[in-house]
Amino acid sequence: MTTTNEPAEGTPAVYQVRLPLSAQTLTFVADLLRGHLKAIGSRWRKLPAGKIAVIVLAVLRHDQRLADMAGGNNISAGTVRRWVREVLQLLAARAPRLDRALAKIAEQGGEVVLIDGTLIRTERRSGKDNRKNYSGKHKTHGLLFLALTDVAGNLLWISAAQPGRASEITTARHHNLVQKLRKAGLGALADLGFVGLDDLDDPVVITGRKATRTSPLTTAQKQANQLISSERAPVEHGFADLKNWRILTKLRMDAAHATMLLRALLVLTHSEITR
Repeated sequence: MTTTNEPAEGTPAVYQVRLPLSAQTLTFVADLLRGHLKAIGSRWRKLPAGKIAVIVLAVLRHDQRLADMAGGNNISAGTVRRWVREVLQLLAARAPRLDRALAKIAEQGGEVVLIDGTLIRTERRSGKDNRKNYSGKHKTHGLLFLALTDVAGNLLWISAAQPGRASEITTARHHNLVQKLRKAGLGALADLGFVGLDDLDDPVVITGRKATRTSPLTTAQKQANQLISSERAPVEHGFADLKNWRILTKLRMDAAHATMLLRALLVLTHSEITR
């Protein structure tokens, strides 16, 4: 971060920062916005589509405050907020549905996907309505999301937001994950949080085994757990790619808008990273 010049006394300083995103992503967002503006017949904006794309991506990547971005570009914070919401809606609309994501993997000859859940922290708000967002597992307030990746760690799909107190199994059942995996002819590897999701004799969701007080794991079961864990490692890379968008450090929005945000970031992550 470098200051552009020495400001006069009483004049706010303007600084420059590097936006670590590819030209491909910037062009993708700008072109998406240009197409939208043409479709709705919007002939004028305070800034061109390319500049708007830079501002929105800076908000998402660096979690820049809207007032700061507004002041540095001689526009209002409300305008920046409207642009961010507009671009997020355009991007989220391109996020794949679960059945289509699974069908695409099957068409490409894939046999297995990786599944995991993550808690995205949210601000703690007063009142009873926010109690459902408290996760006893993580000891913090947040929203739970499930995600699927391929065996290389590329994100395929992300679920709608669930309250932080929800379990991964409940969220998977809400989205009929097991049934849709069977329909697509795919299997899935999951961690111990999904034990009991698919308890048929021929499960499509493979998990490790949990030890109990009366039934400790055998050596073979421990080795099987280690093997599943190593095969699941790429899903953690997928979540790491997603969380490079610093706006996810702590969300300041409701569940519906958080779902839109995560799905938009999924599309942007696809544009940035393909393994």
